[in-house]
Amino acid sequence: MKARVTWVDGKMFVGESGSGHAVVMDGAPESGGRNAGIRPMEMLLIGMGGCTCFDIVMILEKGRQQITDCVASIEAERAETDPKVFTKIHVHFTVTGRKLDPAKVERAIALSAEKYCSASIMLGQTATITHDFEVVEAP
Repeated sequence: MKARVTWVDGKMFVGESGSGHAVVMDGAPESGGRNAGIRPMEMLLIGMGGCTCFDIVMILEKGRQQITDCVASIEAERAETDPKVFTKIHVHFTVTGRKLDPAKVERAIALSAEKYCSASIMLGQTATITHDFEVVEAP
């Protein structure tokens, strides 16, 4: 896996993935940025959310669950001093589908958190990660 980050100006950078996608990152105005892009630490949380949602959807589909949506709402706290690592992360999953088995949803979340999601397992080295979920019946 490869990536490249290029400085644009001020505190703005463009990150390019090895798969050919790009994202703009920028700092807050109080840090010299223009607030024109996502913060790098926000990117870590989004990456973790994407990683775990990917796992959950895949596990539930393999288990023949009729999943139609998976949303991870993430809240995090950081250390007050440098390095300001994440210390607490909470993920609330809203999993939507038809006749989903809550036990299978819970198992998919646990498998992602404990075995498959590289991002959350890495972030779990500095942060306490908790999660809960709700199952919503699709119309």
